[in-house]
Amino acid sequence: MHAMTAAHLTLPLGSIVRVTNLKTGHAALVRITDRGPFVPGRLIDLSLAAAKALDVYLPGVAKVRLEVLQAPVPLDTGGRWAVQIGSFTGQKAAAELAEHLQKRYQTAKVVKFVSPVGVWWVRVRVLDDDRQRATALAHETETTEGSVFLVRLD
Repeated sequence: MHAMTAAHLTLPLGSIVRVTNLKTGHAALVRITDRGPFVPGRLIDLSLAAAKALDVYLPGVAKVRLEVLQAPVPLDTGGRWAVQIGSFTGQKAAAELAEHLQKRYQTAKVVKFVSPVGVWWVRVRVLDDDRQRATALAHETETTEGSVFLVRLD
């Protein structure tokens, strides 16, 4: 929370990114240490320290530009990929979707888990954690609860 860190869905963990607030022009370097944001249309979730440095703390959201300065692995190839679906207010709804998806995608591993904010998520790990398989699954998966996100696991 007090470090210059951020969450991103698909950049490799450990990547260093310059984030620029397009309204104020303030920029900061952050390290990608987590996954998220799990809100449609949002690009990055900043730590408290980073949000304050970029004048995003009080408004809560802002239009930003991202520039990847350093990544521990290639951005375009490799990686371990999955599809994440959330948020479910109860474990039962998450379990029902997980069961449905496990029957539908028999070569995938489906898990349900509680998020740090107390809602339930479902994650589908495709065969070999392949990006193309995960991307296709993300495009064809629909749910009435939560949104569907392609996430990088490494």
